[in-house]
Amino acid sequence: MTVLSIIRDCLDALLHPSARYDALMRARHRAFMAPRLLGSLAAFAAFPVYLAMRGAPSAIEVAAFAWLIAPIMLSWFLSRTGRYEGAHVLSSLALAGLIMAVAITTGGIESFAAVWLIVVPLEAALSASRRVAAFASLLALSCAGMLILVSQLGWLPVVEPSAAERGVLMAFGVTSATLYAAGLAFGAESLARTSVALLSREEERYRLLARNMSDVISRHQRNGAVQFISPAVEAVLGAQVAQLLGHGLFDRVHVADRPAYLTALSDAARGEVRSVEFRLRREPAAERGQVDFIWVEMRCRPLDQDSARDVTCEAEVVAVMRDVTDRKLFEQALDQARSAAEAADAAKTRFLATMSHELRTPLNAIIGFSEMIAQEQALMLGAAQRKEYAQLINDSGQHLLSVVNGILDMSKMELGNFEIASEPFAPRASLLHCCNLLALKARENGIDLITDAPQDLPVMTGDPRAFKQIVLNLVANAIKFTERGGQVCVSAAVSGSQLTLRISDTGVGIAPDDLKRIGAPFFQAGTTYQRRHEGTGLGLSIVKSLVALHLGELTVQSRLGEGTAVTVKLPLVYTPPQAKPAERKIATLTPALRQDLQGQDLQDQAHDQSQDQPALVKKSA
Repeated sequence: MTVLSIIRDCLDALLHPSARYDALMRARHRAFMAPRLLGSLAAFAAFPVYLAMRGAPSAIEVAAFAWLIAPIMLSWFLSRTGRYEGAHVLSSLALAGLIMAVAITTGGIESFAAVWLIVVPLEAALSASRRVAAFASLLALSCAGMLILVSQLGWLPVVEPSAAERGVLMAFGVTSATLYAAGLAFGAESLARTSVALLSREEERYRLLARNMSDVISRHQRNGAVQFISPAVEAVLGAQVAQLLGHGLFDRVHVADRPAYLTALSDAARGEVRSVEFRLRREPAAERGQVDFIWVEMRCRPLDQDSARDVTCEAEVVAVMRDVTDRKLFEQALDQARSAAEAADAAKTRFLATMSHELRTPLNAIIGFSEMIAQEQALMLGAAQRKEYAQLINDSGQHLLSVVNGILDMSKMELGNFEIASEPFAPRASLLHCCNLLALKARENGIDLITDAPQDLPVMTGDPRAFKQIVLNLVANAIKFTERGGQVCVSAAVSGSQLTLRISDTGVGIAPDDLKRIGAPFFQAGTTYQRRHEGTGLGLSIVKSLVALHLGELTVQSRLGEGTAVTVKLPLVYTPPQAKPAERKIATLTPALRQDLQGQDLQDQAHDQSQDQPALVKKSA
């Protein structure tokens, strides 16, 4: 342990508690106490040597040496109270009093001690207080004036030192004052160096904090110009700090959000605390190659409350920005989930309304005609009437069975439990068979059904039952929603490794608003033609799910009043998805969905074809 460390530890033990946790204030207290304590102790140590060389001291000399106890008292005052400026004021008074006492007895203003008056304001400068420095300067000038006045009035004691003694004393005064001033200068330089080091350390600490914070800190003018922005913005926007200074950040704000951005900064410059959310353009990453925007939340407040209240002053604003893109996406997901829940609730209502109609009508027919058959003796029914009633009961039962089968198939598909029985089959034969089954229905409605199936269609691998159900539902829907005199065209072709089916009609078409929801279970498009045709709204939902289960694609093009064209693309060779060993080999609906297909606005104008051809639905189910 060195002598300096021992002295430092002793000084730290004398420091007031208010200065122990402030590095700059601690350095100032040390600089005040150390020279005074060391100077006083050195003077007392030199007093015996002075007596040995001088002999018996005079009363003035004894008083001067006794006055050296004042610095010790000043150090004790600062240690006890912590009043740094007050200690400097008392130090200036003590030094000025000592100079006055020595100068009056040694020639007044011409005394060697008068030069020490220059040291009084220099010493007060270490207080870093204008009030203390001004007081010390006025004190030194007042003491000089009093010495001049006393010299002019002749109130000084008569002292006639020799020229040699006068020169020695003057040299001693100048030398001692210069050395003391030099000590003050070194003390001031040490305090300045300590202050700069502390400031640099503090700046580095804040710079490190700003660099490692995920939030972006910035300082703006009232007009939005950026004067400072933390390096964290480089990770957020992918742009260098230099590119965002001035109006660089404003240029990246989305055009629609710029008024809100400038309004928040202007309000904050007037003394208000504002929070605003807006979009910022982010530099395109190499892997993305496209420009995108992120959502940020900015909280801004005035940098200086006093300048914010002064309208003549150019107020500045400090802002903290945070990337809230994930939160925005979560909110959008919540909105979509809420909309989906509302749509599901509406679908449930439509389902109940549709089922009440679709089930009540055939049940009424079954109950009514069965009661008539049961009372055939009272009603005197003939064999032809009984056969007709039995046929009506059978048709109604087949209709109910087709409705129930459609609901069960849709439930299986949504749960991923619909089994795909893959086997080779001829798509041309299945297509012609389905069109032949529906030809009678088309002829009764006065509609031309045109089939275009090339002879060279290859054999495909898939579920023939599902293939027939897709064709039957789509063709039946096209016939159902085409007016008398219209036309329905069914074509098939091979493109690459896919079979393309196209079913087009000249029917009522689908409105753009309904096109977005086509294919949803129990949804029936249109308002003007919603109940003109019977159906549960499951037909196109089943088609959509069957196509997805076959890893196919389904698109629709429709215009209200001009007809609809539905295109189905199925792979010629269906390869079921790989299932885990512990799972059943069942094709699920979820992995095969093609949500991003353009034109997925499928027409659900074709409600389940089972209402018109109950026997066919039973066969295909």
